[in-house]
Amino acid sequence: MNKSTIISIVLLAVLLTSCGQGAGTGRQASLTSGSGTPEILFTEYEHNFGQVKEGTKVSYLFHFENKGDGNLVIKSATTTCGCTVPSYSKKPIAPGKDGTLEVVFNTSGKHGMQTKTITVSSNAKVPVVILKITADVL
Repeated sequence: MNKSTIISIVLLAVLLTSCGQGAGTGRQASLTSGSGTPEILFTEYEHNFGQVKEGTKVSYLFHFENKGDGNLVIKSATTTCGCTVPSYSKKPIAPGKDGTLEVVFNTSGKHGMQTKTITVSSNAKVPVVILKITADVL
């Protein structure tokens, strides 16, 4: 076999292999990421709990909507401190649908004005969004 025949066979094998893999995973990929671009829009980016007694746990639900044309997937939500715990659905959110991200703030050992940030990472057009909570712990 000459060099061009070997290259043609290798290219054909790569093409057939990649087509076979794409056909099997295309449906799954479309369920998780959609064919368009998701866009996350929160109704509120900051929440003030006001005055709260030290030692209590307070929580808040941040509401958001997928305003884009692809499925939205929240990849992570991280906080500045272990006293603040976010939770959210790991399921894809279809275009036009909404969801929530709950933040629980434990005030134990905290005093005075507290500000905590929550960094939300997703597959949206703007991939990182910062949320903020504040509380005056008495």
